[in-house]
Amino acid sequence: TIDIKRFITSGLVAGVIIIIIGFGLVPIIGNEMNDVLKSFSLPPLSPAAMGFFAFVSMANGMAVTGLYILIEPDFKSKMKAAFVASIVLWFISYFLSGVALVAYGFMPFKLSAFGTSWGILEVVIACIVSSKLYSINK
Repeated sequence: TIDIKRFITSGLVAGVIIIIIGFGLVPIIGNEMNDVLKSFSLPPLSPAAMGFFAFVSMANGMAVTGLYILIEPDFKSKMKAAFVASIVLWFISYFLSGVALVAYGFMPFKLSAFGTSWGILEVVIACIVSSKLYSINK
């Protein structure tokens, strides 16, 4: 059975970790995202857009934690279960959207590839931490 309280707590922690690691990308890519937006005659990211991305990060944290909880009994190694859950969520949430942005011509390949690659780091670390947190006092 799933402990809902631990699931919510662990998932929220995973979401916060994704947000924190995501902020690490900002100084690396600099103004490239704003330049892309400007090329489409769009303004820089607004606080509302940043809030939306924080919401998506929290939802991803909950999703990867829930996926881990569901598949963990099928694995001998909790670490392997966390890694598999991370890869599945990353593929659905980061990879497919990144490829779509490039395919439609909305995002340069280099910027999308870097952001998508950074996303695997976010999700794997978040899932490992949330899996450890969920397992405490189990």
